[in-house]
Amino acid sequence: MSEMRSPHAALRNSETAGRVMKNAEQVTFGGSGLNRAGHIRGDDAALAQAQAHPDAACVLLWRGKPLVNGGRDQLGLVRMNHPILKAGYPGNVDRPVLLGLEDDGAPVFAHDISGWEPEGLDAAALGQFVDPSEQQHPSLPPDHAFAELRRLMTRLSPRDAELAATARAVIGWHHTHRFCAQCGAESEITQGGWQRTCPACGAHHFPRTDPVVIMLITHGDSVLMGRSPGWPQGMFSLLAGFVEPGETLEAAVRREVFEEAGIKVGQVGYLASQPWPFPASLMFGCSGEALSREITIDPVEIEEAIWVTRADMMAAFAGDHPFIKPARRGAIAHFLLQNWLADTLD
Repeated sequence: MSEMRSPHAALRNSETAGRVMKNAEQVTFGGSGLNRAGHIRGDDAALAQAQAHPDAACVLLWRGKPLVNGGRDQLGLVRMNHPILKAGYPGNVDRPVLLGLEDDGAPVFAHDISGWEPEGLDAAALGQFVDPSEQQHPSLPPDHAFAELRRLMTRLSPRDAELAATARAVIGWHHTHRFCAQCGAESEITQGGWQRTCPACGAHHFPRTDPVVIMLITHGDSVLMGRSPGWPQGMFSLLAGFVEPGETLEAAVRREVFEEAGIKVGQVGYLASQPWPFPASLMFGCSGEALSREITIDPVEIEEAIWVTRADMMAAFAGDHPFIKPARRGAIAHFLLQNWLADTLD
């Protein structure tokens, strides 16, 4: 029996779950109906049985990059008895995280090997806006590689995208939350990877998700777009910002747009959401009606903001605009703009 496991191809499409999905749920990382198996997270015996299941598989991560196959369109899942899971590289998250159960009952885990040091590692590539480098481990098939999820996200099936996003977010949380926020002692992984428990004071800590509003702000037939310093030339996107404590989504939309572009917003509505595991946000896509068109940017927040007509946005999506490039495919900004152009927002 091979130590690599082929994905359940028939289960890699959310339609097999028998659900009718709204258009708003089709956003990348939008979910595939994965059974997250919360009922066995606190059961050590059940977790052990899940790891020993003959069809159990593992999403392998190296510094946030998932392992993918030769075609770079599927996760390169490994079996739970693969030697790489026992390598014990310093700096790894030391226990697998239970991601859930496939529709046929096969468990899926995530495992981290961030402590592995590839030969000839290009540190400069790792710091780029989108890392183009790939890393190949000698104990894995030569056509498999660890690759940046931002590059792959639109090529993965809904199930693989959900697994990869969940794995990246939870493993990343473990890397940055090793110590108890209450007493400072090193905490331990519990609940199948979905909790950290402090052995000193008994405090429980759970993976965090940061709420972010991203706004499709329109005025007539135009949409408000902005760009941050350091973005590639010509790249514009919708304005976005973190929701603050004690704040509603509607209030966050109005505050962020006014802070960044000096524009007051009237009616606000909800459109769609997207888990964004870079590192751990939940993006709330909202619509908003601008009360004016006069822009006054905050240069600390953004570099530029402009109104873009529907015709210009269509040209940008077609690659024909002289200076505007569309938002990155796979991001909720691209999804919202695409559906705005098609008048298919729901």
